[in-house]
Amino acid sequence: MVTGSPTYAEDMSSLVFRQLLSGRDFAKGDPMAGQMVNFAYLIGDRDSGEAMLVDPAYDVEGLLEIVDEEGLRLTGVIGTHYHADHVGGKMMGFDVIGISDLLATHDVPIHLQKPETEFVTKVTGVGDDQLVGHDGGDVLHVGDIPINLIHTPGHTPGSQCVLVEDRLVSGDTLFLDGCGRTDLPGGDAATLYHSLNSGLAGVADDVILCPGHQYSPKPTQTMGETRANNIVYRPDTVEQWLQLFS
Repeated sequence: MVTGSPTYAEDMSSLVFRQLLSGRDFAKGDPMAGQMVNFAYLIGDRDSGEAMLVDPAYDVEGLLEIVDEEGLRLTGVIGTHYHADHVGGKMMGFDVIGISDLLATHDVPIHLQKPETEFVTKVTGVGDDQLVGHDGGDVLHVGDIPINLIHTPGHTPGSQCVLVEDRLVSGDTLFLDGCGRTDLPGGDAATLYHSLNSGLAGVADDVILCPGHQYSPKPTQTMGETRANNIVYRPDTVEQWLQLFS
């Protein structure tokens, strides 16, 4: 199980992987952060000392303190999608701390899928010169550890999942139970069906699913468990899917 503490692969790789819950591990005492139960993630390489944060919102200072506590230095940020509870900014009447605040003290690239950059700019005000747009299948590195970017549109046009060793950080594309909604700007139900069934088809059943929110009692489970028990995998066709979820 992935927890708020560092976890390491069984082969003693130098991977540092932390799943951090808003309202508990950071943004403590923030009622919105506690209600939204977002997960942020720290991915680091112990040997090189490099680290990336995935979806830093609500409490940038607190997340950076965790990076420092691990003895790592921040070299980049990955945003799974543009919604303010994942990257900060203005949305639905709220103004959430996020990547614009982080960039004020740390000049690091913000890695997104290309279709998401315009949405992130609108929500956060961060300009194109600070955003790096990727294609699905691109690979980042934190130290010597590869981070595979999987384009999974549907929740938003540029939603992406992040595969590092045996862990899949899925943002709001896929939860342990259910998936991200598709009725917000840029959402598309049929596209999300194909992302879940085709875009993630290459992710093995023993990979640990690490979602963007704790909407289930457990914080993680395997992709095999998810495919067997999550209602989003019951429809066999996009037509059946649309009858249930559009």
